Amino acid sequence: MPTLPPTAVERVTHLLCDADGNLFPSEEPAFDASVEVTNAFLASLGIDRRFTATELRAAATGMNFRTTARTLAEQAGMPDVDVEPWVAEERRVVTEHLGHVLRPHPPTQDALRRLAGSLELAVVSSSALARLAACFTATGLVELLPPARRFSAEDSLPTPTSKPDPAVYLHACAQLGIDPAQGLAVEDAVAGVTSAVAAGCPVVGNVLFVLPEEREQRAEALLAAGALTVVGDWQQLADLLLPLLERRAAEVAR
Repeated sequence: MPTLPPTAVERVTHLLCDADGNLFPSEEPAFDASVEVTNAFLASLGIDRRFTATELRAAATGMNFRTTARTLAEQAGMPDVDVEPWVAEERRVVTEHLGHVLRPHPPTQDALRRLAGSLELAVVSSSALARLAACFTATGLVELLPPARRFSAEDSLPTPTSKPDPAVYLHACAQLGIDPAQGLAVEDAVAGVTSAVAAGCPVVGNVLFVLPEEREQRAEALLAAGALTVVGDWQQLADLLLPLLERRAAEVAR
């Protein structure tokens, strides 16, 4: 069972949840759809390189498509390419695909309901708001994580960015009216942990939707990036957090 020191959550009032690969298993199907657009983008630039979905996931997990496309263009010596039409097309293709393939995950829903009894829930993601909306509808999480509590590095900031930039966490905390130390982030990717840590948020890693053969290595990487501990699923997180929060409430009540 993972452990978490009480001091790590003594100020926590909010749970800041990454979305893709964390609240629902969207990363693999997203890359299945995204790789077609990525390869078409590369072909349009006259670049011979082509990705499989697995290769693209390994290269781009935790980043949005804009960052991935710009990085690939820069690596090919084309830093001034207009990626925005491709960003729009990738968003359309992936959003449509995820809306069709994602399904509710009852254990995650149950754990989030338990956690919502003690903490305010919010979403902090690199993904576009339209994609998040499709995913939350498909997975039955709209009521727990409504639009007003979703923050996107793609759409919520004056200038779009992507994790590991801490901007989206800083923005979310400012909009929620909390100090970053009050927002416990839950992340499945190194880029996300790096983003939250840089913003000043405590972080727990979650490997629920990481492929089984990759979980051990991912857990080690999340800890190395600054996660306080790593859980196997949301139920485990609730079992870890709620006793600490109840103890804190009892001490305050004395």
